[in-house]
Amino acid sequence: MRLPRTAHTDRPWRIHEITGDFTTEDVWVLPTPGGPDDFVWLVRQMAEGLRGGVRGEGAVSRALFAVRWRLGALLGWDKPGTDTQSCLRDRLPADLRDGPRGPDLGSSPFTSVYQRDDEWAAEMGNKTVHAVMHIGWVPDGSGGYRGQMAVLVRPNGLFGTLYMAAIKPFRYLGVYPALLRSIGREWQANAAGRRVR
Repeated sequence: MRLPRTAHTDRPWRIHEITGDFTTEDVWVLPTPGGPDDFVWLVRQMAEGLRGGVRGEGAVSRALFAVRWRLGALLGWDKPGTDTQSCLRDRLPADLRDGPRGPDLGSSPFTSVYQRDDEWAAEMGNKTVHAVMHIGWVPDGSGGYRGQMAVLVRPNGLFGTLYMAAIKPFRYLGVYPALLRSIGREWQANAAGRRVR
């Protein structure tokens, strides 16, 4: 389920301290019900998914990702842009810089920026956009907790702005629904392992 931007912007996340020049593009409920200490499992699951490549569900989603990556390679969109992936690390206040960075994301285009008990941020930058994936752990209103994902962006120039506008329908119709279903299925499949540990 998509949430209003205020579901992210009104929370006292530390990410706000370093992303004042970014726009909150999307906020989503993650189908990951759990307890107060389960955030570590969500970060682990998300990191494994990023390290293994973005996984989609269904032929349409896989085709969209395949087309996007091929176009990006052909047109040079995925080469580092004017913003490097380490840019946000340079903005961190001392306590976040000295704290846990978060998981190593391997060859993924994302790099962990920081991790806390209830939030994790990872960034990627290329010729089109500098983007942040922010994962938070929030009360669900019924005594439990759940994940929440926000995508923050700073387009690189006019081309980046046009690119973000062009891919918006594909994100909403194909990418996000498939991604959320995949996250929910994996979360449920690993539920027994979380209880044992």
